[in-house]
Amino acid sequence: MSVPARLAPLLDQFDLSCERLGNRLAGPFVDSGNGTDVAVPALTDEEYLWEPVPDCWSVRPRGAGPGPHATFLTGAGEWGRDTGPFPHPSPPPFTTLAWRLSHLSEMLALRADHTSGGHGMTRDDYRVAGDAAGALADFGASAAAWRAALLGADDAALDTVGYSTYPYGSDPEDPFLETVWWVNQEVLHHGAEIALLRDLYRARGGAA
Repeated sequence: MSVPARLAPLLDQFDLSCERLGNRLAGPFVDSGNGTDVAVPALTDEEYLWEPVPDCWSVRPRGAGPGPHATFLTGAGEWGRDTGPFPHPSPPPFTTLAWRLSHLSEMLALRADHTSGGHGMTRDDYRVAGDAAGALADFGASAAAWRAALLGADDAALDTVGYSTYPYGSDPEDPFLETVWWVNQEVLHHGAEIALLRDLYRARGGAA
């Protein structure tokens, strides 16, 4: 099936933003934006879990329990991500690179399931990675799943309200094209946050 004209630029934007974020995390180079390759070290477990300030929300082993001001660990497996019921603490806790990447990957995986999968996946079903390599693999798999869901959408689907039934957002009330736009900005803004955390980690002397 051909990509609808309205979807094509958003799909291109999604592909580029995921590629740049993946390269920013895995290295060895990332495009600076003007065609120049900038050397980037691969993400390590230490940096993945680095807490820049006290009382961060992060991903943690089940046995460690939730972090400060969190009430439970969401996700499946031996690790979970700090969270709590709404309303969250105000001001919101500072979140680690691990938290942000896990959140982004979970969002992509669940939205893919609620668009072209079984429409039943919850946050409790998503396996949270406790190491950098696992987190990078999860991001790649989640991005690929969401991309596959997009390729299954025709022009009529783009206008269909509730084409995505993702239960943790406004998807059931939105035309699918709005959901596609929203997912792109999630990748863009969380990708920018993650890139800044990498810069801060390097500047403090934590990376070789």
